[in-house]
Amino acid sequence: MDLNSFSNYEVGAFYDEMFSSDRRVRDWYKDFCQEIENMSRDELQSKQHAAERSLHSMGITFNVYSEGEGVERIMPIDIIPRIIMRQEWDEVARGLVQRVEALNLFIDDIYHDQKILKDGIIPESVITSSKGFLKQCMGVNPPKGIWCHITGTDLIRDDNGDFLVLEDNLRCPSGVSYVLENREILKKAFPNIFEKIGVQHVSDYPTRLLEMLQFICDKPDPQVVVLTPGIYNSAYFEHSYLAQQMGVSLVESSDLVVRDGTVQMRTTKGYELVDVIYRRIDDTFMDPKAFNPESLIGVPGIFDVFKNNKVAIANAPGTGVADDKVVYAYVPRIIKYYLDQDPAIPNVRTYLCGEDADRKYVLENIEELVVKEANEAGGYGMLIGPKSTKEECEEFRKRIKNNPRNYIAQPTISLSRVPTLVGEGFEGRHVDLRPYILYGDGVKVIPGGLTRVALRKGSLVVNSSQGGGSKDTWVLY
Repeated sequence: MDLNSFSNYEVGAFYDEMFSSDRRVRDWYKDFCQEIENMSRDELQSKQHAAERSLHSMGITFNVYSEGEGVERIMPIDIIPRIIMRQEWDEVARGLVQRVEALNLFIDDIYHDQKILKDGIIPESVITSSKGFLKQCMGVNPPKGIWCHITGTDLIRDDNGDFLVLEDNLRCPSGVSYVLENREILKKAFPNIFEKIGVQHVSDYPTRLLEMLQFICDKPDPQVVVLTPGIYNSAYFEHSYLAQQMGVSLVESSDLVVRDGTVQMRTTKGYELVDVIYRRIDDTFMDPKAFNPESLIGVPGIFDVFKNNKVAIANAPGTGVADDKVVYAYVPRIIKYYLDQDPAIPNVRTYLCGEDADRKYVLENIEELVVKEANEAGGYGMLIGPKSTKEECEEFRKRIKNNPRNYIAQPTISLSRVPTLVGEGFEGRHVDLRPYILYGDGVKVIPGGLTRVALRKGSLVVNSSQGGGSKDTWVLY
């Protein structure tokens, strides 16, 4: 295929999602590439600008707290999609279902018999020292035995194009609103191509989410609400968007009260019983009586109502124990222990700084590694050795020595790249992928997910708070 639009595109020494190393267009991209070839440069730029205007008009923003008093920004989008063929996606989905099922069994075990600790599969100290482990959840039985109802698992491709799990997000995974809005934007940008190549739909996610939330309550037609910390939260747009799409109430802590052993919502017509809460508040801020007494965004007494099975909460309090990056390193063992299966999607090789041999290796090779804090997210608390100064590396050495349990390290993997519209042409930019998994009446994986793209040239950091953007992800039928 003669591609004039990509004549100056450099594949580089990376796995490229659109081109093979000898610059051949991968089969599942051919129809889309032909679509691009039929457009002028001005037309393509016009579509990109229209996409950006759509984001502005819809108010799809996030807050960056690291820059003064919280800077509100539009999430950048690139209109060149990431395309994944059906057979490959089916394997990915199977691996994600396996992982979520195993993690749910793990969380339930940790808060009951702790067999996995007694059998020596995971050191007890790893769990008891985890910030995500909540002693208050011991003996708790969430509705239907489900703890992690919504999971966002971050995947990357290695140099061979094979998917690896980078980390698990089981507390309050965000970003699905960008998946839904990106798809609407690209359907307007390329109205003919979706039918032609057969792209799987994602628009039914809010319906699936609502069905899952209703499933975990045995009551017919339950009252479902989305609990948000408020308008200053970085993902507030998503909270309000999902509530609106599901047709349920968006509430803050001041809207809820514990009365007569139940959670009730203040309305203009009086109090109404709440049956299911999709919470977008971290575990320890949910209830100042049970967890952090200084929390001003929680509902006093709500944890007792949950323990008594008078309200369902998704995700269940306590799921953060499986969100710990140190626990992540043990997930292959967790899958083997509970399911007697090998992981369908491998982990990235991980060094635990709490273990002597691993810590020694990390301290000696920190300039070549990516170091992460166990409970940080959003690209914070992280060092990318090859991109860091000697002073920054030395600072992280000190941190590791002072608190080794709190750090892991991984090899610096050259994330796969996708062509991205930059100025007048295309350049490769590194990407990861966050699929969303719902656990209700079975485990369901939304086809595709959020492809985050490092818009800064050469950067491996895809987080929106660190200068990243997003792409639509097309899974073919």
